[in-house]
Amino acid sequence: MRDPRFDRLAETLTGYSTELKRNEKVLIEAFDAPDEITIALIRAARKRGAIPFVQLQRAPVSRELALHATESQLRLLARHELARMKQIDAYIAVRGSHNITEQADVPTNQMKLIAKKMRPVQDQRVQKTKWVVLRWPTPAMAQLASMSTEAFEDFFFEVCTLDYRKLQPGMNALKKLMERTDRVEIAGPGTDLRFSIKKIPAVICGGDRNIPDGEVFTAPVRDSVNGFVTFNAPTIYQGTSFDHIRLEFENGKIVKATSNQTKKLNDVLDADVGARYIGEFSLGFNPHILHPMRDILFDEKIAGSFHFTPGQAYETADNGNRSQVHWDMVNIQRREYGGGEIYFDGKLIRKNGEFVIPLLQSLNRARLLKRK
Repeated sequence: MRDPRFDRLAETLTGYSTELKRNEKVLIEAFDAPDEITIALIRAARKRGAIPFVQLQRAPVSRELALHATESQLRLLARHELARMKQIDAYIAVRGSHNITEQADVPTNQMKLIAKKMRPVQDQRVQKTKWVVLRWPTPAMAQLASMSTEAFEDFFFEVCTLDYRKLQPGMNALKKLMERTDRVEIAGPGTDLRFSIKKIPAVICGGDRNIPDGEVFTAPVRDSVNGFVTFNAPTIYQGTSFDHIRLEFENGKIVKATSNQTKKLNDVLDADVGARYIGEFSLGFNPHILHPMRDILFDEKIAGSFHFTPGQAYETADNGNRSQVHWDMVNIQRREYGGGEIYFDGKLIRKNGEFVIPLLQSLNRARLLKRK
């Protein structure tokens, strides 16, 4: 029996997120996701007159290829994938995971090589197509969230079918405020950050890029970041789990980085010059996502959070930083996580995860949930 939630989600992804139109070509990539959601996406795309293409990926196969991929092999693969991506109008990725650390034993240098060679494909997809990426609920994800598989699936579909139009007024106001702001100060346990976002565009993420969604991001002026930050949400990068990451900055550069995996952390940050500079600053406010799940597509949207991103800047909020790395690191500022404050040009904007100025209070969790 078909789950009607699959069809509703497929309609959201093809109708709202990518706004597929007649004769547009859409690439659907399914990573360890059930055939049923892929089929639902194919049907939803056809219903809108679009032309679907499909690629199925399996994590153990990807790991085996990654372990021994040569530079010449990756160069050929990237050329082939880039040529295909240039023919595509829209991209939908559904990413499941039966083992989130499947690639943990792929050597760091090998992961760096793969990231470097495949970067042009990612840039083409991010900058030149209409795209949306979402996770698929699996028992592994439910375990990370300390939930039963059934309860996690129910949570997933509630989060992913949120009516993002309800967030638009508050997101528009936050975007305008960020684009008028010069100085940002962030304070909290283990955190004292200062930087500028002057003349950097702000971008609304309201269900048209990631599902789940709920953030507005910009980027710091590249050499303006000073101070230190401690991230209280765990993170997984290139198959390795990191906890208690702490970064220290001088004139934009990460000059000291520690965590429970300090060596691996610094290996990533030494991938290239840009990896030690910040490419993104964002505020998250999805009312359904409250606690970290070690999955960045969820964690970066946590209500009352911000994230700071070593590495590549997005073209839409470009501070000029270039890197093969783009690593979102999350700090939750709600009271139960220790609290914290964010100031724009000396004015308190958010305290303990709650927006305090009237213009932005519609993004607070209590207000958003009241609208249901």
